[in-house]
Amino acid sequence: MHTDQQPVTARRAIEVEGLHKSFGALEVLKGIDFSVERGEVVCVIGPSGSGKSTLLRCVNLLEEPTAGRVTVAGTEVTDPDVDIDRVRRRIGMVFQSFNLFPHLTALENLTIAQRRVLRRDRAAAEQVARANLERVGLSDKESAYPAQLSGGQQQRVAIARALSMEPELMLFDEPTSALDPELVGDVLAVMRGLAQEGMTMLVVTHEMSFAREVADRVVFMDGGIIVEEGVPERVIADPQHERTRTFLARVLDPAAAGIIEVAEGEPPPGEQQP
Repeated sequence: MHTDQQPVTARRAIEVEGLHKSFGALEVLKGIDFSVERGEVVCVIGPSGSGKSTLLRCVNLLEEPTAGRVTVAGTEVTDPDVDIDRVRRRIGMVFQSFNLFPHLTALENLTIAQRRVLRRDRAAAEQVARANLERVGLSDKESAYPAQLSGGQQQRVAIARALSMEPELMLFDEPTSALDPELVGDVLAVMRGLAQEGMTMLVVTHEMSFAREVADRVVFMDGGIIVEEGVPERVIADPQHERTRTFLARVLDPAAAGIIEVAEGEPPPGEQQP
């Protein structure tokens, strides 16, 4: 916890109440009620267009909700008078794209926000940066530029950069979706380690094995609403809702799901629904 912040007494790290988000006439979130406890790992799953990433982006106000309230660590981020930059210092965010500065080395990517936002001196920032590069297994890459790193290494640098701000919770938006399959494991291993350390994590993911193994709770979204949520053993292994079962059948066994859908006259899983 940063010494310049007020003590946080809220038991919940994230609380979302009646959240709506529209883009023009398109309503993407349709009244979401949702929370994440301190130290909890919550994985959000669901098809493309279900509102998962929009929900995540509303948590730190990268998207402004149309209606509803979002509270992070006891501070309502949807309050018009909130100091959102102050709140964001407590939230680490890792995107699909790595968003590293191409002209800066890995070490410099980790120190720039520390120095400009947290006002750390160079020596202190580099000490924190090196500790976090070691944490993600990249101590030997501190002088490398992003173009000299694989996608998986770039994503691990992005995670280390977020950790260098010493956040209270981490948001991950499909962190492995842009990676080649052989690079996914290293990134998930880092995230697994964070979970074991007790980091509060809200993860939008399509990696069902990760959700099953690491999540305390899995949330299935579709059509802008939460369809089903619970422990992984129930939601993934024994879903109660037909829509959840259909989605998981497609994700866990795409070939079998495709055969069933063709037999039922539905389009194969690779095609977009209207």
